[in-house]
Amino acid sequence: MDKLFMLSFLALLIAAYGVAGNMVYDNMGMLGKLECLDMEEENDVDVFEIPSWTSERGSKVLVNVESFGAVGDGVSDDTQAFLKAWDTACSTPKSVLLVPPGRRYLLSATKFQGEQCESDMVIQIDGTLVAPDEPKKWDPKFSRIWLEFSQLKGVLFQGNGVIDGSGSKWWAASCKKNKSNPCKGAPSALTIDSSRAVKVKGITIQNSQQMNFVISRSDSVRIYGVQVTAPGDSPNTDGIHITQSTNVVLQDCKIGTGDDCVSIVNGSSNIKMKRIYCGPGHGISIGSLGKDNSTALVSKVVLDTAYLRETTNGLRIKTWQGGSGYVRGVRFQNVRMEDVSNPIIIDQFYCDSPTTCQNQTSAVNITQIVFRNISGTTKSEKAMKFACSDTVPCSNIILSNINLEKKDGTVETYCNSAQGIGYGTIHPSADCLNSHDKIYLADPAETRIEDIVHTEL
Repeated sequence: MDKLFMLSFLALLIAAYGVAGNMVYDNMGMLGKLECLDMEEENDVDVFEIPSWTSERGSKVLVNVESFGAVGDGVSDDTQAFLKAWDTACSTPKSVLLVPPGRRYLLSATKFQGEQCESDMVIQIDGTLVAPDEPKKWDPKFSRIWLEFSQLKGVLFQGNGVIDGSGSKWWAASCKKNKSNPCKGAPSALTIDSSRAVKVKGITIQNSQQMNFVISRSDSVRIYGVQVTAPGDSPNTDGIHITQSTNVVLQDCKIGTGDDCVSIVNGSSNIKMKRIYCGPGHGISIGSLGKDNSTALVSKVVLDTAYLRETTNGLRIKTWQGGSGYVRGVRFQNVRMEDVSNPIIIDQFYCDSPTTCQNQTSAVNITQIVFRNISGTTKSEKAMKFACSDTVPCSNIILSNINLEKKDGTVETYCNSAQGIGYGTIHPSADCLNSHDKIYLADPAETRIEDIVHTEL
């Protein structure tokens, strides 16, 4: 990540926290707890530096894809060469699978199986991996993936290279671009599935057919300094999508896409995000959850230090009517926004459907949600929106030091069946949360007040 960018980013955030507003609370005990929310820095990735990509010296063994026939002209199909190189690298202790710089390698949809791989493998991506650009020629067996790595253990992805999904024709065929088109899924550019102890550092993922980077059914994944880009009008191009995964860290990432910068969905817990730049896109989201009356469980999610610019949503939790399960133990803090619509939003009536969603009484339970040190400008009159289920209300929402302004008008907070409290300065006023001035724990036998505001990994 560019040092100048990060210094400017941090300067913006430091300047953001002088807040002035309409509503001040004076429960100093709770405020003291909130002030202890600072998070420890993660240890950075141990990066293996290659002195020369043609070198055969050192403790690592280089496995160059060009030694297996990869051409790198962007036209010849290099898939089989990559698979042969992968097999060799997997069976070689301390191997580095090298994708050399300065070339474009055309790869068809491929699954790289890591079950037999040695640990401590490095995947050094310095060139560009490019997908075929014609959807009609895509292998239907791989309808939802382009490059998938599964069953990895102790693997490091790193480099200055690019993973390019060539997604423009896929976007044009989307029903969100043209309602006469059928609504169907499309491939994700990069997927890490059923893996553990994986680190990804420095690479760029761009122009995915649909989701850019998916972390699925994995544990202990660390993502550092990754950049994800797609046009702001490219449909369903989530930046980093986390599903059924635990102990995931995203740090120093710059994301701008046509959908959520980060989306966290069912079965995910212990998710930590730090120093995230988001825009364009739909913000940083938990959800959507509970579609088709499904059960969803998400817990212990922390976002600490972020800058969101010109996104259609800011910090969002979105669930469908009719779902069940819970979202709990979530903390968003130290966030600066610029011209963001819906800066803070909990929506239990989410409906991303061409037809009207029917009203239902069941809902995903949303509780123990903290918004702290959130400031900036919004395009929306409703700067904070808590649209919660009448039968399964949102509970234990904590606001601390909120200052959101609209350049050309006033702002307000909307509440429906939302229970919570505010501390410090809150603007716009959130009096609609104040019908309950006590925090009620969902399960007193298992949950303490400290767990609401201290959700460290």
